[in-house]
Amino acid sequence: MKNEIYNPSTLKEQPLILGIESSCDDTSAAVIKGRMLLSNVIASQSVHSEYGGVVPEIASRQHQQNVVPVVSTALKRAKVSIEEIDAIAFTTGPGLLGSLLVGTSFAKALCLSQNIPGVSVNHLKAHVLAHFICEEGEVPHAPEFPFLCLLVSGGNSQIILVHSPYKMEMLGQTIDDAAGEAFDKCAKVMGLGYPGGPIVNKLANLGDPHRFVFSKPQVPGLDYSFSGLKTSFLYTLRDNLQEDPDFIEKNKEDLCASLQYTVISILMDKLLKASRLTQINRVAVAGGVSANTGLREAYQEYAKRYGWEVFIPKFSYTTDNAAMVACAGYYEYMKGHFIKDDLVPFVETTIA
Repeated sequence: MKNEIYNPSTLKEQPLILGIESSCDDTSAAVIKGRMLLSNVIASQSVHSEYGGVVPEIASRQHQQNVVPVVSTALKRAKVSIEEIDAIAFTTGPGLLGSLLVGTSFAKALCLSQNIPGVSVNHLKAHVLAHFICEEGEVPHAPEFPFLCLLVSGGNSQIILVHSPYKMEMLGQTIDDAAGEAFDKCAKVMGLGYPGGPIVNKLANLGDPHRFVFSKPQVPGLDYSFSGLKTSFLYTLRDNLQEDPDFIEKNKEDLCASLQYTVISILMDKLLKASRLTQINRVAVAGGVSANTGLREAYQEYAKRYGWEVFIPKFSYTTDNAAMVACAGYYEYMKGHFIKDDLVPFVETTIA
């Protein structure tokens, strides 16, 4: 894909897409013209930190409160009216069913009331296509097809072969917990709070990544597993706490650094294997865990060592956001892939 500066003067014939994201606990709306981002608004739900994880019922109720003001703000910041929108793209899965129902119900109702076509967006594909969002005056650093993408988040750890915006092939995925889930659960047993990933990352920057050794799974092929790592981490805490009740507090930086090092090693070992099997050296990363500084550094290291051309998203596009949904919706719009009235959300983790 040719990289060129995206300017408003070149976008006169491009469609205006309103994107809506509500797959988990972030309510987001964005407006793009073509692939040019005009606005991206996110309302997060801090209430879940009290429970150590996302509570689905609370999340869906918060979406009901947030969706109208978030969409209104996105349109206002983009300086467009709902009447100017050419299509509404919204996440239909995978995700939490209650959260998805709020977003899909609102989007479908808005489509019907304004006589605007709707576009269904797969949440996982949207994360991958976040690399193609353009911002005014910037030269987009987007990968050419085909490329590999490591999608890592609290619910997903997958290696995806991206043939085009419309064809993506899952080469490997976790058979149990995701990488982000491993971070969150290990942080929880250390009493570090939720979400655990950013806390682990912050403390890991202060610790020794080789201080503790945790087990790595021996899973054939390109699939991942992180349950054994969690067990190994838990046993390390249990055994050392018996000798020193203050073990976690005294060693939390080294524990986090060693945990992060092990997770990243597992992720990168499989990704390197996928690159060699496919003979593709264009390698991207996406999802919430792609904000992890250790993983970003590993990408740069592998680029130097193995000659990869790497693609790392802006921090603002790593978490769940409607900009990526709108961008994915743009491609579907250009193919005329519009929804039917009987569309319902799905929760299965698939990129089909």
